[in-house]
Amino acid sequence: MAANAKAGTPTWQLDPTHSSVEFAVKHMMMTTVRGRFKDVKATLTGDRDHPEEAGVEATIDVASIDTGVADRDAHLRSADFFDAESSPQITFRARQVENPPTKEGDRFRVIGDLTIRDSPMEVALDCEYQGRGTDPWGKTRAGFSFRTEIDRREWGLKWNQALETGGVLVANKVKIEGEVQFVRQDG
Repeated sequence: MAANAKAGTPTWQLDPTHSSVEFAVKHMMMTTVRGRFKDVKATLTGDRDHPEEAGVEATIDVASIDTGVADRDAHLRSADFFDAESSPQITFRARQVENPPTKEGDRFRVIGDLTIRDSPMEVALDCEYQGRGTDPWGKTRAGFSFRTEIDRREWGLKWNQALETGGVLVANKVKIEGEVQFVRQDG
């Protein structure tokens, strides 16, 4: 969608300093471990005045994973999980926007392909339009939040260890959430 934008369709770039993409997964079936990706790039096309042309493409650098624990981050980058050496990027490419937002607070869905370890699979992001405004430098900005839940095994992230008490060390369900801000590109 975003790559095929028509001439004159507004284009927006992610402002990484005012955005975050985070995940949460249960550890030992009792506590939640949270992490984030520090290097995310994204392009949004369309806007509330051009909802039929709406789309988004995002790229995440796997090596930028940060859970606050260096050893855990190294394990997540390894072939047991993301295999950052062979598959250095996670990508998302929208194929459809359901009920495009027109005003602050509108909820909508973005359906697209999430590619992890070179395996694309369809996911639906539940989104909310947070608003639009002009910053002190005259740039137009728009904000969104999104969330989804995936089963990591569907992308080949199957490493785990059984616990003596039953269950597993790392849950298979992963919650993904983001707060993102885009800046409209003029000209």
